[in-house]
Amino acid sequence: MPDMIRWGLLSTARINDALIDPIRQAKRSELVAVASRDLAKGLDYAAAKGIPTAYGSYEDLLADPQIDAVYIALPNALHCEWAVKAAQADKHVLVEKPIAVTLDELDQMAAAAAAHSVTLFEAFMYLHHPQTRRALELIGEGKLGDLQTVQSWFHFYLPPENSSNIRLNAGLSGGSLWDVGVYPNSLSITMLGAGAPQAVWAGQIVGESGVDVAMRGQLHFAGGKVAQISSGFRTPFREGAFVVGDAGILQIPEPWKPGIAGKDSTMILTGRGGSKQEITAPAINPYLCEVQAMETCILDGAAPVVSLDDSRAFLRSVLALYRSAQTGEVVRP
Repeated sequence: MPDMIRWGLLSTARINDALIDPIRQAKRSELVAVASRDLAKGLDYAAAKGIPTAYGSYEDLLADPQIDAVYIALPNALHCEWAVKAAQADKHVLVEKPIAVTLDELDQMAAAAAAHSVTLFEAFMYLHHPQTRRALELIGEGKLGDLQTVQSWFHFYLPPENSSNIRLNAGLSGGSLWDVGVYPNSLSITMLGAGAPQAVWAGQIVGESGVDVAMRGQLHFAGGKVAQISSGFRTPFREGAFVVGDAGILQIPEPWKPGIAGKDSTMILTGRGGSKQEITAPAINPYLCEVQAMETCILDGAAPVVSLDDSRAFLRSVLALYRSAQTGEVVRP
């Protein structure tokens, strides 16, 4: 077993920028290669980012025995194909969210990872951060009492004229729910701890390219718990979350990228009598937490923070939300 993880980036996607520095900052990781479908582009990218090796195809990177793990930040519709190929090449796999866009795809990925004994998990960076872990501890300690509701949202403005953006490409599984809506969806399921919802209802606004540019959903869980989520590309940036119980309310002003700007993040716990307590999480880059989680899985044999069962619950919910938005009916995942 090596004492360092040698990483390769499968694509030159812009989101790589979020992970490059964390890989270099992590004590047991090393960034060694990047792959592009165009060798010249890959070489330019590697030179600009200070990456030692560039490949002109994804297959060439996966064939390199010196690479232990890959980060897949390809368009959503390509995650399954390349995660399976990476696992078959005995590479550990960190897949950008959403891990897959069908349950069959997720089954294929899980089977390949199991067959080749590699780690595979979905890159929900915020779920690895101390702020999120502390929120779950507060729930487990009973600080909020019996949970009733989660409300969460993630929006930003993506101009309609930016038609080449893959987030607006229906053929590549674009749309606000697949892009930023998966965050409030996954937070709701994680905080309520009841698995996938039993029923969902959703409404959407479909944009010029045929993808949802706004999605609003209501998720009903066992025990009467409810989540209300929203996502979109047609408002100024906004984010937030409330976790509501009969003994307290936890407000999370920065749920998705706490610590990313080098500042501590703060949650607010409000008690029944109106008392307020600020709960501070350290200024740790959530993407670094994600890389460190991969290190502990590969090098120490730890279980992933985001299990494939978690990812299955997240995916079942998203698929049901899309079905409901398209049919106007309540859908049971």
